Amino acid sequence: MSRTFIALQKLAPAHALSRFGGQMASSTRRWLSQRLIGNFARVYDVNLAEAERESLADYESFNDFFTRSLKPGARPMPADPLAVVSPADGMVSQAGRIEKGRLLQAKGHTYSIDALAGESCPRFDGGTFATVYLAPSDYHRVHAPVRGRLLKTRAIPGALYSVNGSTEAAIEGLFARNERLVCEFQTTHGRVLVILVGAMIVASIETVWDGPPSPYRREQVTRFDSDAQTPRFYARGAEIGRFLLGSTVIVCFEPGQARLGSKIKAGRTLKMGEPIARLKD
Repeated sequence: MSRTFIALQKLAPAHALSRFGGQMASSTRRWLSQRLIGNFARVYDVNLAEAERESLADYESFNDFFTRSLKPGARPMPADPLAVVSPADGMVSQAGRIEKGRLLQAKGHTYSIDALAGESCPRFDGGTFATVYLAPSDYHRVHAPVRGRLLKTRAIPGALYSVNGSTEAAIEGLFARNERLVCEFQTTHGRVLVILVGAMIVASIETVWDGPPSPYRREQVTRFDSDAQTPRFYARGAEIGRFLLGSTVIVCFEPGQARLGSKIKAGRTLKMGEPIARLKD
């Protein structure tokens, strides 16, 4: 079953399907949007108790529903100022140490942080990482895991394989092959990478700052650390972006800067704002 699923994905016109899905998801035609929203909410048992708008009828399009905001205070930050928080609702796919420049993707499979980030990243060798997978029913906004200043982003075009246990185990370097946006922050504890990874039917990766529209047609680096730029600081828990369907967020720290919590292991479910690590004293 899984081999057939992988083979079909390799043959499928993923970008064309995603563009078509994006057009459908952005439609404000009431008959279409309400049907899409209602069917999705029923199939994935979406809970709107924490959403600012609790009625399905209050959403203008599927995208409006999918990127729904939460009620104020729904995700309080921990009292510990050194706590690193989960950037999104989801499940820990993998977490651990970056060994010899490689991250664990699935049992027996690793991939290069250089390939993931689109450039050489020796400063992260020996550091820590956490990969959080967002399920369809999850809240799909992405937040800063620590306070930091945005230095640059790198938009990297790529494939749009779906992200799940089957593809993680079968597709070599999955996260370094899919479309992604690499965000680099300067913090009091060194550099931090927050990487948003696209997937099948993901119509867009959006950010709260001006950036290249997704899907990306070419690799593009945007710098925010020049004297001409107004510094962009983001508090821990501040929204930095969102997915219009799917996927995964990967957070990387330099060596010795963050220690993962003992319970942060593959399969652990998380809420945005829940501590996943602690910065060094």
